[in-house]
Amino acid sequence: MTQDELAERTGITVRTIQRIEQGKVNPRSYSIKVIATALNVECGDLVDSSYSDNLEYSNGKRLWLPLVHLSGLFLLLIPTMIIWAYKRDEIYGMKEAGAEVINFQLTMLAVLIPSGLLAFTMITIPVCIFIGVFSTVVVIINTILAIAESPYRYPLTYHFIKP
Repeated sequence: MTQDELAERTGITVRTIQRIEQGKVNPRSYSIKVIATALNVECGDLVDSSYSDNLEYSNGKRLWLPLVHLSGLFLLLIPTMIIWAYKRDEIYGMKEAGAEVINFQLTMLAVLIPSGLLAFTMITIPVCIFIGVFSTVVVIINTILAIAESPYRYPLTYHFIKP
Protein backbone atom coordinates (compact mmCIF):
# COMPACT_ATOMS: atom_id res chain seq x y z
CA MET A 1 0.00 0.00 0.00
CA THR A 2 1.34 3.45 -0.87
CA GLN A 3 1.41 6.43 1.48
CA ASP A 4 -1.23 8.13 -0.64
CA GLU A 5 -3.57 5.14 -0.33
CA LEU A 6 -2.96 4.95 3.41
CA ALA A 7 -3.70 8.66 3.72
CA GLU A 8 -7.00 8.20 1.89
CA ARG A 9 -8.04 5.28 4.09
CA THR A 10 -7.10 6.97 7.36
CA GLY A 11 -7.83 10.63 6.78
CA ILE A 12 -4.28 11.45 7.90
CA THR A 13 -2.25 13.66 5.58
CA VAL A 14 0.51 12.13 3.48
CA ARG A 15 3.00 14.51 5.10
CA THR A 16 2.08 13.25 8.57
CA ILE A 17 2.40 9.64 7.45
CA GLN A 18 5.84 10.42 6.02
CA ARG A 19 6.95 12.08 9.25
CA ILE A 20 5.70 9.12 11.30
CA GLU A 21 7.44 6.66 9.00
CA GLN A 22 10.72 8.61 9.15
CA GLY A 23 10.54 8.82 12.94
CA LYS A 24 10.37 12.62 12.96
CA VAL A 25 7.23 12.64 15.12
CA ASN A 26 5.68 10.32 17.64
CA PRO A 27 2.19 9.47 16.43
CA ARG A 28 -0.71 9.97 18.77
CA SER A 29 -2.61 6.93 19.91
CA TYR A 30 -5.55 7.83 17.65
CA SER A 31 -3.27 7.91 14.59
CA ILE A 32 -1.83 4.51 15.47
CA LYS A 33 -5.32 3.03 15.87
CA VAL A 34 -6.52 4.44 12.53
CA ILE A 35 -3.40 3.27 10.68
CA ALA A 36 -3.60 -0.19 12.27
CA THR A 37 -7.25 -0.48 11.25
CA ALA A 38 -6.45 0.57 7.68
CA LEU A 39 -3.63 -1.99 7.49
CA ASN A 40 -5.62 -4.75 9.25
CA VAL A 41 -2.98 -5.22 11.95
CA GLU A 42 -2.84 -4.83 15.72
CA CYS A 43 -1.62 -1.52 17.16
CA GLY A 44 1.22 -3.32 18.91
CA ASP A 45 2.56 -4.48 15.55
CA LEU A 46 3.16 -0.87 14.51
CA VAL A 47 5.16 0.33 17.50
CA ASP A 48 8.16 -0.98 19.38
CA SER A 49 7.63 -2.01 22.98
CA SER A 50 9.32 1.07 24.47
CA TYR A 51 6.92 3.37 22.60
CA SER A 52 3.85 1.28 23.37
CA ASP A 53 4.80 1.42 27.06
CA ASN A 54 4.72 5.20 26.78
CA LEU A 55 1.38 5.30 24.94
CA GLU A 56 -0.53 4.96 28.17
CA TYR A 57 1.19 8.07 29.44
CA SER A 58 0.48 10.21 26.37
CA ASN A 59 -2.66 11.71 27.90
CA GLY A 60 -0.82 12.35 31.15
CA LYS A 61 2.03 13.93 29.24
CA ARG A 62 -0.35 16.37 27.58
CA LEU A 63 -1.63 17.43 31.00
CA TRP A 64 1.36 17.24 33.31
CA LEU A 65 4.13 18.67 31.12
CA PRO A 66 2.32 21.96 30.46
CA LEU A 67 1.29 22.03 34.12
CA VAL A 68 4.88 21.75 35.32
CA HIS A 69 5.83 24.63 33.02
CA LEU A 70 2.87 26.71 34.21
CA SER A 71 3.76 26.01 37.85
CA GLY A 72 6.78 28.25 37.38
CA LEU A 73 4.56 31.25 36.80
CA PHE A 74 4.85 32.81 40.25
CA LEU A 75 8.35 31.49 41.03
CA LEU A 76 6.94 29.23 43.74
CA LEU A 77 9.22 26.21 43.95
CA ILE A 78 6.99 23.92 46.02
CA PRO A 79 4.27 23.14 43.40
CA THR A 80 6.89 22.54 40.70
CA MET A 81 8.96 20.30 42.96
CA ILE A 82 5.90 18.28 43.99
CA ILE A 83 4.82 17.70 40.38
CA TRP A 84 8.38 16.90 39.34
CA ALA A 85 8.99 14.46 42.22
CA TYR A 86 5.67 12.71 41.69
CA LYS A 87 5.69 12.41 37.87
CA ARG A 88 9.34 12.50 36.74
CA ASP A 89 9.67 8.73 36.35
CA GLU A 90 6.17 8.20 34.98
CA ILE A 91 6.00 10.65 32.10
CA TYR A 92 8.48 10.82 29.27
CA GLY A 93 10.17 14.22 29.26
CA MET A 94 9.05 15.20 32.77
CA LYS A 95 12.48 14.71 34.31
CA GLU A 96 14.06 17.21 31.93
CA ALA A 97 11.13 19.65 31.90
CA GLY A 98 10.83 19.76 35.68
CA ALA A 99 14.56 20.29 36.10
CA GLU A 100 14.50 23.14 33.56
CA VAL A 101 11.58 24.87 35.30
CA ILE A 102 13.17 24.49 38.74
CA ASN A 103 16.51 25.78 37.44
CA PHE A 104 14.76 28.77 35.86
CA GLN A 105 12.89 29.51 39.08
CA LEU A 106 16.07 29.25 41.16
CA THR A 107 17.95 31.53 38.76
CA MET A 108 15.20 34.17 38.80
CA LEU A 109 14.94 33.96 42.60
CA ALA A 110 18.74 34.28 42.89
CA VAL A 111 18.45 37.64 41.14
CA LEU A 112 15.09 38.73 42.54
CA ILE A 113 15.73 38.18 46.25
CA PRO A 114 18.85 40.38 46.48
CA SER A 115 17.13 42.98 44.31
CA GLY A 116 14.10 42.88 46.57
CA LEU A 117 16.24 43.31 49.66
CA LEU A 118 17.82 46.37 48.08
CA ALA A 119 14.48 47.74 46.86
CA PHE A 120 15.05 51.01 48.66
CA THR A 121 17.33 52.09 45.83
CA MET A 122 15.83 53.39 42.62
CA ILE A 123 17.89 51.08 40.42
CA THR A 124 16.57 47.79 41.83
CA ILE A 125 12.88 48.62 41.44
CA PRO A 126 13.07 48.41 37.61
CA VAL A 127 15.15 45.22 37.96
CA CYS A 128 12.41 43.60 40.07
CA ILE A 129 9.73 44.68 37.60
CA PHE A 130 11.79 43.41 34.65
CA ILE A 131 12.37 40.02 36.31
CA GLY A 132 8.68 39.66 37.08
CA VAL A 133 7.61 40.48 33.52
CA PHE A 134 10.45 38.47 31.94
CA SER A 135 9.77 35.31 33.97
CA THR A 136 6.02 35.54 33.35
CA VAL A 137 6.50 35.86 29.58
CA VAL A 138 9.04 33.01 29.44
CA VAL A 139 6.81 30.68 31.48
CA ILE A 140 3.72 31.41 29.37
CA ILE A 141 5.60 30.94 26.09
CA ASN A 142 7.13 27.65 27.27
CA THR A 143 3.75 26.41 28.52
CA ILE A 144 2.25 27.09 25.10
CA LEU A 145 5.20 25.30 23.46
CA ALA A 146 4.73 22.32 25.81
CA ILE A 147 1.03 22.13 24.91
CA ALA A 148 2.01 22.10 21.22
CA GLU A 149 4.67 19.45 22.02
CA SER A 150 7.33 21.76 20.57
CA PRO A 151 10.84 22.31 21.92
CA TYR A 152 11.06 24.92 24.65
CA ARG A 153 13.93 26.96 26.08
CA TYR A 154 14.48 28.80 29.35
CA PRO A 155 16.98 31.59 28.64
CA LEU A 156 19.38 33.04 31.21
CA THR A 157 19.15 29.91 33.34
CA TYR A 158 21.91 28.51 35.52
CA HIS A 159 21.63 24.73 35.90
CA PHE A 160 21.62 24.08 39.63
CA ILE A 161 20.18 20.60 39.25
CA LYS A 162 20.61 18.07 36.48
CA PRO A 163 17.70 15.95 35.17
